[in-house]
Amino acid sequence: MSLFNGQDLIAQVAIDCVIFGYQDKQLKVLINKLNFKGDFFSLPGGLIFQNESVTTAAYRILEERTSLSEIYLDQFYVFGDAERTNADVFNQLVAMNPESFGVDKLSKSDMDWITSRFISIGYYALVDINKVKPKKTALDQSVEWYNIKDLPLMIVDHNEIVKKGLDALRSHLDEKILASNLLPDTFTIKDLQQLYEAIFDKTFARNNFQRKILDLDILERLEKKFTGAQNKAPYLYRFKKREGY
Repeated sequence: MSLFNGQDLIAQVAIDCVIFGYQDKQLKVLINKLNFKGDFFSLPGGLIFQNESVTTAAYRILEERTSLSEIYLDQFYVFGDAERTNADVFNQLVAMNPESFGVDKLSKSDMDWITSRFISIGYYALVDINKVKPKKTALDQSVEWYNIKDLPLMIVDHNEIVKKGLDALRSHLDEKILASNLLPDTFTIKDLQQLYEAIFDKTFARNNFQRKILDLDILERLEKKFTGAQNKAPYLYRFKKREGY
């Protein structure tokens, strides 16, 4: 019996998701460790059903992994090199886990499906890390957050997918006020600067950063944050509501 029904699934096209979260002044990525012998790590991803759009599939996959239904999601790149296949990874898995890939476990059509050339559509998502409840599938040993600076070596080209996803996040950050998905509802300018510094991996001059952000006209100023010293308390801000966000 084949595990992959060609009538239900679109062949040789997959979705890989870079799910960004922010915590303790660190930008983090949600990564799976596969439930096999050996250190096989991957991005959350999945296949597309014939009766759903690519974006609908991406939202479905993200909800399955994070338990969140409302997520900022953006398609950023299509990975389609001619030599892009899972063959090398699959051969390593078979060599290290013969009990899981015997002839009685996978049919020839399954093996052909797994080792075919795959085109992957890359999406990045921004989530409130405190609201995420990572969920494992049958193929996962663990699903955990990793610091963007300390990612494990992942299968196929998933490390490159993260790099391109980060590049896209950086290029869109000001225009789409994406930071609103990574910070709490209210925050200080310092909180926002620390987020930018984590995303861009560099330090910004405080006065220049504040001037730049206020010039974007994306923030609404609220009451001061109580610290016990009213004259030194920083103002709280929140992002202005904008159509489409």
